[in-house]
Amino acid sequence: MSHRTTILGAGESGIGAALLAEAKGLDPFVSELQSISVERKEELNNAGIPFEEGKHSEEIILQSEEIIKSPGIPDSALLIRNARAADIAIINELEFAFRFTTARMIAITGTNGKTTTTLLTYHLLKQAGISVGLAGNVGHSLAKQVVDDTFDYYVVEVSSFQLDGMYDFKADIAVLLNITPDHLDRYHGDFQQYVDSKFRIAQNMTPGDHLIYWVDDPSIEKQLSQNAPESNLIPISIHNELSDGAFVSGKEILVKSEIDRFSLGLDNISLIGKHNLINSIAAILAAKTVGLSLEEIIKGLQTFVNAPHRLEKVATIHDIDFINDSKATNVNAVYYALDGIDSKIIWIAGGVDKGNDYRLIDHLVQQKVKALICLGKNNEPLTSFFDGKIQSINETEDIVEAVRTAQALANAGETVLLSPACASFDLFNNYGHRGDRFKEEVLNLKSENGHKKEAII
Repeated sequence: MSHRTTILGAGESGIGAALLAEAKGLDPFVSELQSISVERKEELNNAGIPFEEGKHSEEIILQSEEIIKSPGIPDSALLIRNARAADIAIINELEFAFRFTTARMIAITGTNGKTTTTLLTYHLLKQAGISVGLAGNVGHSLAKQVVDDTFDYYVVEVSSFQLDGMYDFKADIAVLLNITPDHLDRYHGDFQQYVDSKFRIAQNMTPGDHLIYWVDDPSIEKQLSQNAPESNLIPISIHNELSDGAFVSGKEILVKSEIDRFSLGLDNISLIGKHNLINSIAAILAAKTVGLSLEEIIKGLQTFVNAPHRLEKVATIHDIDFINDSKATNVNAVYYALDGIDSKIIWIAGGVDKGNDYRLIDHLVQQKVKALICLGKNNEPLTSFFDGKIQSINETEDIVEAVRTAQALANAGETVLLSPACASFDLFNNYGHRGDRFKEEVLNLKSENGHKKEAII
């Protein structure tokens, strides 16, 4: 038995790819090494798509004309190496979906901030009445949406792993937020390979397209100086005035670009931190490039609510702010959190250390952090680096103890910040579980302190 198209992985993107392949008559087969959820089996059965779970049957897979691979499967996997040796084309779901739509693509990537920027860009367009879909790492599968293909635009969050499987995909508007070391285990420890992967977002762009990027990032600036794409370049800076681009001047964002010239007060940006200022400017520029008015953009900014676990303010108890930044699983993300908070900080960090280099945040920690609470099973990397640099260091494996210790250490006007710099898998299912437990205990504390308990959203 052979199939023209094999989809490896039965997650959101894999099911979407299978449904689109079936709709286009491409005889799909889904292969999942783990188990497939009941709901997704039902989708496949309803569409008449054959599948397997708990194994990858090479005798079927290697007879395919094309493989659509989950981004989570590394190129080093034996099955992928064997497929390449058999000259089978290997792409991903975004690349596959792109073939079957004429909608304009707004693609967003970066080591940090891409989810916030993607959600804000989508929100600005949707609130303004633009026909727009949300896809990639957030929202629904792009391929599943392309089955009906009713949108004029798609805003797509794209990871480096996804970019590695994209060849003909072309962004009409691309956003490149930042590039700092991450996932280097997938890139043989070679940072330049990771940079090259991120820059694939600009491949195939033409002079009529627009690349929005943070010019203050040295890796981006260096790469652009060596190999700039053909598209219109729209730089963003929060440190320097630009003759062409968007920059911060005093309490205003100034835009001087071929897309428009305007100013916007910083008080329209509700998100915390300098990095979220960059994210917001990028989304504003993308919206302007689509054609939104300044009034439409301001209205959208005022109604935007960010995804949870990203510098999410949970509560204020006795004038102490509690902020959930559980998504900050690397040092660079923690840098942005510390840099964006003006008060003294009780910092809750820890978990599964991924070889972090804490030198990046050393000066900010010494300047702003009053106490460190290590929440993890192995806190030695944190405690050894910051020993003697912080007034107080505490260790715990209990989120309840972490929250209550933080409150006891904080004074009015200070901030309790969960920004772990580490993965969560030693004590929690994932970063979302960690963030939810933090929010739950903060709200319990708020209730005990005479405040009405709120529901966790």
